[in-house]
Amino acid sequence: MKIKPKLIIGLGNPGKKYEKTYHNVGQLFVSWIMDHETWDIKHRLFMASKIMIHDSGFMIHVAKPRTFMNEVGEAALSAMKYFKLKPEELLVIHDDSDLLLGKYKISFNRGSAGHKGIESVIKAINAKNFYRLRIGVRHPKSKIKALDLVLKKIKPQDLKILNKVFEESLIKLKGDIEVN
Repeated sequence: MKIKPKLIIGLGNPGKKYEKTYHNVGQLFVSWIMDHETWDIKHRLFMASKIMIHDSGFMIHVAKPRTFMNEVGEAALSAMKYFKLKPEELLVIHDDSDLLLGKYKISFNRGSAGHKGIESVIKAINAKNFYRLRIGVRHPKSKIKALDLVLKKIKPQDLKILNKVFEESLIKLKGDIEVN
């Protein structure tokens, strides 16, 4: 199956306090994309620090909302309305404490599984039929609670693993993908 999202939103919390935490993996991935692809900045809208257009055969908008995780749905809805997009044209990138560090899954039409950012998006757009790139942040055998884990600063060795995940998942997103 091939998806062509027209809007990619990387979830995270604003501010230095949260900048390099596991909960901000979605925004870290968007930053990584911006550093590794050719972008033309066109807009600064929707409570987002950047909305950009990628010039690789189709138009795509990439956003890093400046809202807190549990309020991100309003930014997603505003961008979708402005660009006249359907839910199935949205890809939300976020951390997943149920997946092991170094793993990722692409999902469609699923519930939030307790992720507050995803809950906010589902509520705001009144739909679940959007794509999600779920990036694992849990270490094997870790017993730490999800809330405690996601607010920890990312260790340098974990950032190397995440960068490899970013590279692999971007390749996957550009080609045929399997949706879980």
